[in-house]
Amino acid sequence: MSISTYILQGISSFVVVTLSLFALGQKVPRAAFAARCLAAYGSLLLCATYGVLASIILRLIGYGRISQYATARSFKWVMRLTTGVTFDIIEGQEHLTTRPAVFIGNHQTELDVLMLGAIFPPYCSVTAKKSLRNIPFLGWFMTLSRTVFIDRGNRETAMKAFDGAVDEMRVHRQSVFIFPEGTRSYSDEPTLLPFKKGAFHLAVKAGVPIVPVVTENYSHVMSPRALRFNAGSIKVRVLPPIETKNLTPADVDRLTTSTREDMLKTILEFAETSKVETSRANGVSTAIEI
Repeated sequence: MSISTYILQGISSFVVVTLSLFALGQKVPRAAFAARCLAAYGSLLLCATYGVLASIILRLIGYGRISQYATARSFKWVMRLTTGVTFDIIEGQEHLTTRPAVFIGNHQTELDVLMLGAIFPPYCSVTAKKSLRNIPFLGWFMTLSRTVFIDRGNRETAMKAFDGAVDEMRVHRQSVFIFPEGTRSYSDEPTLLPFKKGAFHLAVKAGVPIVPVVTENYSHVMSPRALRFNAGSIKVRVLPPIETKNLTPADVDRLTTSTREDMLKTILEFAETSKVETSRANGVSTAIEI
């Protein structure tokens, strides 16, 4: 059999298994978790493959710097179809037009890739750990689309990567998205891990604004610890840009602390609003029962 036949058979088997798990998930919650995980990773693979092709074509016609935007949008719509999960910007959409900027966001689970699909602005690139470059399709796409790869174990090469990002910002007005927590929290509570300072050093060095993107704690939709992965809507707020002009490296500690405090405050506000909405819904339900 030809390679294309094997690929088609593999895709067919993947779809059958995923749909079977979705059906079983009506009675077995863990099956629904597995089904949506498979659907999410399948969507990521599909969109990464599209991203490779889009990156090549967009580079050839002179628009290579919007490759990640184009691919992110495809992931947004594919994931909506395959998992029923959406990220909705309820405030601050206009701040996404800030360019160039260092966009930062809280990092909860692998589902944050879908969050990027919903908020990612044109002319923006992500940063990623260097090891992702070696992953087939995803790594190829990230390399072709000018991802800023960071070697976290080597400060010297990490700083060189940031220097390259500064040049992109100054010359091409290219923005960068960074998760300052550095890793996923997997927390079922509204919280933030300590921030690393790289994003803030980068913004100060380039003299560009920092734009915080805050996602509510979405453990009600996805919680790897509880093996929960449901369809649902997740709220996002984009906070006003924080100017860094005339700041120096000496200001980075204060900038990091104040930005984290603002983002944590927003996350806690999300949680409080959610409690009020739940309480009201329960009140209405009780009134109806009476």
